[in-house]
Amino acid sequence: MDVEDLMLPCMNKKIFGVECLGCGTQRAAYLLMQGDFVGAFKMFPAIYTTLLLFLFLFLHFIDKKRNYHKLIIFFAITNAVITVFAYIYKRI
Repeated sequence: MDVEDLMLPCMNKKIFGVECLGCGTQRAAYLLMQGDFVGAFKMFPAIYTTLLLFLFLFLHFIDKKRNYHKLIIFFAITNAVITVFAYIYKRI
């Protein structure tokens, strides 16, 4: 059994036949774990900003002494912009 057999299918793509904004996230994370950094970026360009966002969210809950609000907001907005532009680019 392969790891890709365990990945969740995109319900938006199955039902409507159109990829969603997050399509490719699981495969990009899998490619990152295999060390294929360029392939992960090509699969889902916002993978690195997503990882940084989750890192700072984790630090926000662990380290209460520091303020990570601005970094979290910055990476959330950056992630959203990259995701939307990548989606538009794929659809063209």
